[in-house]
Amino acid sequence: MTKILVLIIGIAAIGFILWWFFGNHHVASATANVSNGDQKVDIEVNGGYSPEVVTLKKGIPATINFTRKDASSCLDRVVFSDFGINKELPQNEQQSIQIDTSEAGEYQWACGMDMFHGKLIIK
Repeated sequence: MTKILVLIIGIAAIGFILWWFFGNHHVASATANVSNGDQKVDIEVNGGYSPEVVTLKKGIPATINFTRKDASSCLDRVVFSDFGINKELPQNEQQSIQIDTSEAGEYQWACGMDMFHGKLIIK
C-alpha cells in the first residue's frame, strides 16, 4: 500500500513539474498610455513583474515606472542590457526609467540576478 501511495505522489509531482515548466501560463501585458507627446507604463515588482510584457510606440518618448513591493534582494535592481540601464529599485518607491524608442524591436529586462524577466516591445 505504501508503494502505491509513493508512486501516485511521484506521478503527481512529475505532472506538476511538467505543467510548471512547459504549461501555457497567462502573462500580464500592457500598452503604454500616450498623452501630451509621451507614453508611460506602471509596473509593480512583487515576486516578478506585472505586467511582464510592455508595448510602446516607436518614436514617442517613454517612461516606465517601477514600484518594488517585494523585499527580496533579487528584485532590488532592474537591468535593460540592450539600453545599458542598470537601476536600483528602492522598496515602496517609484523608480522612473526613460526608454529610447527610436528603434523598433523586442527587448528584454531582468532583475539583478537574471532570475525574473520581462519583455519590452517597441513598434
